[in-house]
Amino acid sequence: MNTLAAPHAEMPPASGAAHRPKLDAKPGPLTLITFVGLLAAGLLFTAWSLVGDVSASGAPTTTWVPYILLGVALLIALGFEFVNGFHDTANAVATVIYTHSLPPNFAVVWSGFFNFLGVLVSSGAVAFGIIALLPVELILQVGSGAGFAMVFALLIAAIIWNLGTWWLGLPASSSHTLIGSIIGVGVANALMHGRDGTSGVDWAQATKVGYSLLLSPVVGFGCAALLLLALRAFVKNRALYEEPKGSEPPPWWIRGLLILTCTGVSFAHGSNDGQKGMGLIMLILVGTVPMAYALNRAMPANETVRFVAVAEMAQSALARSVPTSLPAQGAAPQAAVQPEAARATLATYVRTREFSPAVVPALAATAGSIGDQVRKHGSLAAVPAEAVANVRNDMYLASEAIRHLDKSGAARFDADTKMRVLAFRDELDSATRFIPMWVKVAVAIALGLGTMIGWKRIVVTVGEKIGKTHLSYAQGASAEVVAMITIGAADMYGLPVSTTHVLSSGVAGTMTASGSGLQMSTLRNLALAWVLTLPVAMLLSGSLYWLFTRIF
Repeated sequence: MNTLAAPHAEMPPASGAAHRPKLDAKPGPLTLITFVGLLAAGLLFTAWSLVGDVSASGAPTTTWVPYILLGVALLIALGFEFVNGFHDTANAVATVIYTHSLPPNFAVVWSGFFNFLGVLVSSGAVAFGIIALLPVELILQVGSGAGFAMVFALLIAAIIWNLGTWWLGLPASSSHTLIGSIIGVGVANALMHGRDGTSGVDWAQATKVGYSLLLSPVVGFGCAALLLLALRAFVKNRALYEEPKGSEPPPWWIRGLLILTCTGVSFAHGSNDGQKGMGLIMLILVGTVPMAYALNRAMPANETVRFVAVAEMAQSALARSVPTSLPAQGAAPQAAVQPEAARATLATYVRTREFSPAVVPALAATAGSIGDQVRKHGSLAAVPAEAVANVRNDMYLASEAIRHLDKSGAARFDADTKMRVLAFRDELDSATRFIPMWVKVAVAIALGLGTMIGWKRIVVTVGEKIGKTHLSYAQGASAEVVAMITIGAADMYGLPVSTTHVLSSGVAGTMTASGSGLQMSTLRNLALAWVLTLPVAMLLSGSLYWLFTRIF
């Protein structure tokens, strides 16, 4: 028998078919009109904003090919967020639906709205943490054929796996899928250039992300179980631990708690998962229309003056530290390092993490070059089209080199030098790590609308197929509270975690703590999806990258 079909098995008799919510109610015409209207408004707003930004930048148009590729890439990126929305809807709404706290159709609209708000207020830290996993040479040449092949491969691979697991009703992780796709592209790129496959990925960053993805189910299971036990110890109201009675909603205070946790998970999901699409969209925009998006053109003049001053101070501090940065001999004086050589040195260091005597002089030379370019033109917005790509790449390399030097401690900077260098990195990040509001709005609409489509399959798995009994009010609230707090904390630290893993493992934890029992066939399928996601996404994206490099 096909084990992956198990999530669609009938609900255990102990749960009682009478308690099952009505999941087949059709949305009304007003809902459909609103959905289509928001979708059309989102696409029109995206196109209008993009045309306005490109026109304002004065970028010359010599061919329409990059813009056609840009349009296709944006649609695929927004398509990923749309699929992410309906794939992950169950994480927020399963508990309120199966406790009859909210009608199913209203619940998904409610969740979509707070997903939308979560995206709009997100910090952007997760977005650029995702980008840091990509091969440095592809980031520097993202507007090339290989760059487009990278973006298309990783997004299409993630969409394929998300759709496959959704079709089987398996709550797999969209975050897990995207990380696997990125690693697959990195490994394939390294192998295609004759390097060891392990050199194609920032493994330090991948390990950091991997720990967050690995630990999130453990946190969800353990903390949800402990929270339920704490509730049993301190809150003696029996209604909280009972199954729903027929289709009646719970008492008002329980209902309010469940709606609050559903809202929190939806908001946290939007603020974390929405950023993955944002980061990739910014990468696409930087590669295709660098004049408009490679540098933060909105930086005011007074901040530009500060940027130049901080760059000069960092250059001086780095130049002074060259003799003591390593016990190696023969480090070249900073003034003798040419921009091209400095760029190559930093690119090699960022890719390999192998520190050499040339790194600090190259960083000093790059800091000086960046400061000179910005001072000469007066502002980031005034940097000419032919220089934008190089200035932005220099800023990216300098920021990443400083990040790795700070983490490794290889350069042994004194306190004053370290302070000036880190201040310079902050200025570099403010100049390059920005997300226009229209990008946030477009992703928010895609993710929010996605929650309203195709949610039933995974909602049934989370609500019916994890435990052997119907979800009680306390179990639903415990799992949702833990998911909300865990995802919110991960967002603060810039870590992409799996909403799916946290929530589904939280439900399993509450079932275990209450002695309800678990449906092992479903758990085996969830574990199988969890184990297969990374290698399958890697294989899909790596294969697609190889194919697309032959096309572009």
